[in-house]
Amino acid sequence: MKKLFNQSSTRTNYMRSVATRRSVGLGKERKTDKNRSSWQPLQLDKRLAFISFAFVLFGLLFTYSSSAFDSSAFFKRQLIFDILGVGLALFLSQTYSQLQRLKIFRPMNLMYVTWVLLIIVLFTRTQAHVHRWIDFGVFKLQPSEIAKVTLVIYVADYLESVAGRLAKNWKLLLKPMAVAGITLGLILAEKDLGTPALMGFVFVSMLIVAGVRFFHLALPLLIISPLLIHQVLFVAYRRERVFSFLNPFAKEGGTGYQLVQSFLAVGSGGWFGKGLGNSELKLEYLPAAHTDFIFSIMCEELGLFLIALILGGFCWFLVRGISLACIAKTHFRSLVIFGLTITICLQAFFNMGMAIGLLPTKGIALPFFSYGGSSVIMTLVMVGIILNLAAVDHSPTIGREDITNYKNRNR
Repeated sequence: MKKLFNQSSTRTNYMRSVATRRSVGLGKERKTDKNRSSWQPLQLDKRLAFISFAFVLFGLLFTYSSSAFDSSAFFKRQLIFDILGVGLALFLSQTYSQLQRLKIFRPMNLMYVTWVLLIIVLFTRTQAHVHRWIDFGVFKLQPSEIAKVTLVIYVADYLESVAGRLAKNWKLLLKPMAVAGITLGLILAEKDLGTPALMGFVFVSMLIVAGVRFFHLALPLLIISPLLIHQVLFVAYRRERVFSFLNPFAKEGGTGYQLVQSFLAVGSGGWFGKGLGNSELKLEYLPAAHTDFIFSIMCEELGLFLIALILGGFCWFLVRGISLACIAKTHFRSLVIFGLTITICLQAFFNMGMAIGLLPTKGIALPFFSYGGSSVIMTLVMVGIILNLAAVDHSPTIGREDITNYKNRNR
């Protein structure tokens, strides 16, 4: 009995020691898991963040410089917009992937909210003969700027859901085309043709990158071509803009005035410009000098040499964005990064082309630079989303799928 008790006691002590070691081990594992699960900031892409922040600073500088008689007021408001935009960009750069899991941030729900805002703006009072802003007193919201982001997110999400079937079944294009058509149609109802043209180009580009056959896009483009021709040639003020674009000096005293003044600003800058703040055309000669035609004032004050650096900065932004899209690990991330990148850069190139007479004059802001709340905030929101989606794919892994593979899957 004593021997049995001793054996039992020994066994009990052994089991206790094992249990103690296990509990200690579990405590270490739990502590390790707790450390692992603690929040760590994402490592953002330094090159894209740098060029974005540099553009924000230069945008503030030129908002002050291009404002003729009330520079400090425009500068202060733009500073507030930039602070809000940078704050949102930093917040989204760390949290966007988690926010996607919330019901309100589901792509189709974002589109519903966007449509409501686009419908509301149609019933607001006209400003400059158009319906584009919802006036909250201290801030004017432009829903079309929000639509640029939400449409890209929705299209990317849908294209990922039909991966591998898109090129084989043209009917899968009906839903995204309907969503895009409703969105662009509501913006067109605001008497805004430039934004739908830009977003339509981005939409088609995303479809092509995703592997849609050109044949499947040909018929829809043929269907909407008469509508585009009607909007350009059979709407009086747009037709006048086209004719003044073709020969602005023939209508220098009318619809060609703004473009002629822009030519004078760009041409008078020469190689090295007149110097910061020394623009003469901003003194109420060039309308919208601090908004749509800020690029013309920049050319006048900086000259061709420094303007080439800014143009190179947007090219760098484009190349870097597409590079991040190509190494993303999921199709959704690839397409969102791609779509938002070309949205920013194409808008910049459209604005620059308008200022130098390569495109008809249109109310399209220069991202990061033009004065305006909705424009600069939503541009920085796009940057924040791009940085987040690129950061979650920071570490290289084997078996990564890029846009090229996604395109091949749909062949």
